[in-house]
Amino acid sequence: MSKIDFTDLDGKVLRTFLTILEESSVSKAADRLGVTQSAVSHTLGKLRAVLGDPLFVRSGQGLTPTERALALKEPVQKVLDGMRALTEERPFDPLSEEMQFQIAANDLQRELIFPILLREARTEGIRLRLDFVPSGVPDPAILRNDRCQLMLTPLPPDGPDIYQKRLLTSPLMIYYDADHRDPPDSWEAYCATEHVEVRFADGRSAKVVMRGVDQSQIRPATVTLPHFNAIPSFVKGSDLISTDTALMRQGPLASLDCAPLPFACDPVSIYMVWHERSTGDPAHRWLRNRIERIAAALAD
Repeated sequence: MSKIDFTDLDGKVLRTFLTILEESSVSKAADRLGVTQSAVSHTLGKLRAVLGDPLFVRSGQGLTPTERALALKEPVQKVLDGMRALTEERPFDPLSEEMQFQIAANDLQRELIFPILLREARTEGIRLRLDFVPSGVPDPAILRNDRCQLMLTPLPPDGPDIYQKRLLTSPLMIYYDADHRDPPDSWEAYCATEHVEVRFADGRSAKVVMRGVDQSQIRPATVTLPHFNAIPSFVKGSDLISTDTALMRQGPLASLDCAPLPFACDPVSIYMVWHERSTGDPAHRWLRNRIERIAAALAD
């Protein structure tokens, strides 16, 4: 009779398997999980013994999953989601739990909401840890794979398992240095002006939020940057402009002058987005409620 016990497959083991699958690397999986490489290697060895499959084979600098490993991805995620659901009706007191969330957000959403939230939580004695990743133009896969538990973005991904709620709406504005120029006063002048814009890691521009205008007429950006926080350094002391939401006046672009666009353009909404697995979790509900309250105060 086999000495292998399927109960060795606890939640931590299954989470390690999914992390290795997503990272294609033991070292990257260890960094993400906050454990040593040897701990991840030991867990992988246990998985291989229990499941009777190598699961991953070395390929160049990384690991390539076997067909068995790829086939296990969805059922393993469902098992973890089911285990998470067991805790949804637990008595919840934010003062008695140490909560940790991975959140996808770009500079504006991160700096507008979460410093306030963290200060309030610490004042109340709530133990809260926040890990941030850039959202860029977000992919629902990072929610489905549990690489983050919440997303704040003007470009919410779609899916039957993806939930969203609008938090804020803001018009787009021109940001510039009034000591060096006036803002463009027409569509033609705007299109001819040199711009600074953010371009995300996947190559898409932050100007994707500009709806209802023909962007092909706008002059290609003179400077492209990976983060909104870097914009003021290039706009200050120059005739460059940047186009971003009015909310940026409360965040990364507070040091710049701003003016309305000289043409019609739809306002931008910021959404809170999460996966259906998190909907009933009381800690996640607590976080969503806090975010909504802060966003409502900012909108007043």
